[in-house]
Amino acid sequence: MEGRAFVVLLVIASLIVLAENTDHKNAIEIYSLHVDSTVTSRFAHTVITSRLVNKVNESREAIFEVELPKTAFITNFSMSIDGETYPGTIKEKTSAQEQYDIAVSHGQSAGLVKTTGRKLEQFHVSVNVASDSKVTFELIYEELLKRQLGKYELLFKVRPKQLVKHFQIDVHIFEPQGINFLETDSTFMTNELTEALTKVQNETKAHILFKPTIGQQKKSPELEETLLDGDFIIRYDVKRSVSAGDIQIVNGYFVHYFAPSEMPTFPKNVIFVVDQSGSMSGRKIEQTRDALLKILEDLRPEDHFSLITFNSLVTEWKNTLLQATGQNVESAKRYVKTVMARGGTDINNALLTAANTLDKANYAEILQAHSISMIILLTDGQPTVGVQDVEIIQQNIQKAIKGKYVLYCLGFGFDVSYKFLEKMALDNGGIARRIYEDSDSDLQLQGFYQEVATPILKDIEIQYPENSILELTQNSFKLFFDGSEIVVAGRIDNELDVLPVEIQAQSHTSNLIFKEEANVREKEKVFQHQKYIFGNFIERLWAYLTIQQLLEKSISAQEEQQKNLQVARALELSMKYSFVTPLTSMVVTKPDDQQKLHLANKPTESDNEKSRFTGFSVRSDGYFDVSLARDYVHRAPKTGQRAILFDTPEHSPDTNEYPHFLFQLPRQNDVICLNIDGQPQAYINLISDPDKGVSVTGKLGRNRNHFVLFEITNLDPHVQLRVSKEGTVLSYGGHTTKLPWTKSASSTIQGLKIAVEKERSLTMSASDNITIKITFIKSPNRFLGLYFMDTDHFSDKASGLLGQFYFDTHLESNPGASQGEDERVLSVHGQKHRVTRKNKKDYRQESATGIISCWSLHITP
Repeated sequence: MEGRAFVVLLVIASLIVLAENTDHKNAIEIYSLHVDSTVTSRFAHTVITSRLVNKVNESREAIFEVELPKTAFITNFSMSIDGETYPGTIKEKTSAQEQYDIAVSHGQSAGLVKTTGRKLEQFHVSVNVASDSKVTFELIYEELLKRQLGKYELLFKVRPKQLVKHFQIDVHIFEPQGINFLETDSTFMTNELTEALTKVQNETKAHILFKPTIGQQKKSPELEETLLDGDFIIRYDVKRSVSAGDIQIVNGYFVHYFAPSEMPTFPKNVIFVVDQSGSMSGRKIEQTRDALLKILEDLRPEDHFSLITFNSLVTEWKNTLLQATGQNVESAKRYVKTVMARGGTDINNALLTAANTLDKANYAEILQAHSISMIILLTDGQPTVGVQDVEIIQQNIQKAIKGKYVLYCLGFGFDVSYKFLEKMALDNGGIARRIYEDSDSDLQLQGFYQEVATPILKDIEIQYPENSILELTQNSFKLFFDGSEIVVAGRIDNELDVLPVEIQAQSHTSNLIFKEEANVREKEKVFQHQKYIFGNFIERLWAYLTIQQLLEKSISAQEEQQKNLQVARALELSMKYSFVTPLTSMVVTKPDDQQKLHLANKPTESDNEKSRFTGFSVRSDGYFDVSLARDYVHRAPKTGQRAILFDTPEHSPDTNEYPHFLFQLPRQNDVICLNIDGQPQAYINLISDPDKGVSVTGKLGRNRNHFVLFEITNLDPHVQLRVSKEGTVLSYGGHTTKLPWTKSASSTIQGLKIAVEKERSLTMSASDNITIKITFIKSPNRFLGLYFMDTDHFSDKASGLLGQFYFDTHLESNPGASQGEDERVLSVHGQKHRVTRKNKKDYRQESATGIISCWSLHITP
């Protein structure tokens, strides 16, 4: 359809209101549940209101849960009980956390917001409701809707869990550009429920009302069970023409939407860099192969491409890029089918190889002059081979790419460091995306490729009158993909009558210039007297967009001062416009106890990740034993990082035992699981290095199965740390300081930094020396885990139970190994120890237990 684009709006909300109810059916009755959503020019404002009553003769707990989009900002929440309202308040995150910590110390608090899936966050609050009392919950959130693959979608996940007398979803849409298409869909709709749905639409407005009666909600006339359990979806598109886009103005603020279509697509030069390390084994590598086979089929004949796979080694399908002819695509597909998962992870070398391949192709003039070059990285873990310091890797890749190519980073699962990938992608003009381990992981990979498969513009510059526009959001964009949308907002000088805009961009065939003028007064008339307007919505849209862009820029900021200024400005706007962002929190005081607080924080994507400890399951030949390691491998980001972990094993088979120590041999891929036959409550010298002035001792517990105490001594400056499950005692200059696990704290003494992360870890570090870290693990049993980073700094004078392994130690073959046993000889300063490959429990994450394949060794101190 000429001059039009199919657009989709993504807003997701799940409605769940539950009752703590064991003795009476529906003791807490939801008698009203309303969802009122107003979408005005892409900016969605949603109010969810639930009214409940306790019908029994005793107090009961009512729970209010809503799943809202990750990209939304909560702006308000309140509870009203018997006419008295208890509002939430937005506070700076540190201040809110301090208030929350006080409540935590009384054991009377719980977090409100958590991530529940790919697109959702769950808002959760509960309150005790007295007999015959009523409570009203109201949650408000806002979101600027993002255009993806040419679609907008408004999705509500509906789960009231009971019949509701007054239930409705009421949606108003106002698009000044005009609504071209509108439809509704549902996963639970029946013929009876269809009668409860009404749609009214004209040129620019739409009203969708879903208001089922109790009779229509019932699964059957005999059952008091609800049909409302699933998705309610609204899809629509807007009219648009090939021009400089659409400008809308309200109360001195403007928003400019630009989404051209029906333009020729740039040829792509794309290199797929795919992790095939041991942790990708099983379903992940299978789904990756399936996705790559489909993606290769989607390449256009004018595209050029190549494949690089990596584990401990980097392998190129071809040493250059080839045109996506049918023959070359089939050859690549045959190669993809042979990719197997094993070995370590050399991310640095793999990406440098990709950048070098593009450089060589450009130099040889293999690629078309007007084309787009990109690297797409897929990995599921941390670097473990070659350069392992993530900051150095980021610097290396940025220097290699030099702004010539775009880097997209896809993190498969939750063992990968999303922060690492996100910064590396943003530094190089791309984005990061998490791929969730699920039955449709291959479809997620294909979906991402489709988003970046059709670049139609590059080097887009959107220019406004320099002296008349204030506080402009980003107006320069490297690429524009068909089906997406560019959004720019800003504040207009009061004296401006006409807002001119000029867009300069390059298409595949020519340089383009779009020009437009917007009459400020005429544009403001569009929104006058509209019931669809919620306050100064364009000003709030501008603030929302500015905060998101400042937070993104702070990730890739090169200077600390620049980063601090960006974060400070984002915090200022978050507070001014009452947005719950990663910098702010909402504190809700529960009316049943003024000391009882809820704290609503905004989770980030990296908050989903598991805690990571060091070590990985690698055979001495550099390859993972896939049948043993599987997806339990969680790798550490620092060069030479070693893990020593402690727990209490029960008397059970190997796979149910925890080793006393788990550590990686220096400059090798082999992991040792070490058990000690020591005396109960004995002190053991673990590390002593006189050249580095560092020593660590440990004390065994009564049952000898775990350590109950670590003592660390640093000679220059002379600092002593005594670390137990209760906390840390720091001694320096005749003074002692207690550092409990219940709060974070840090101190720097003559360049030596000691930092406690609340209920997580203690770190002692200094430049040009070993970093010592002790983790506090609370589940399933409370214990401590010790590991060292930057172990290349150990001198050859290091001694002690663990120190002896950090030089002149290696594995050798064992010609006399028993048949069927995987045995080696571990040589430590010439002394031989027989070791056997075993599966052991591994505590490299606090929430779950993995299995690691390691060389098992028992010694007596």
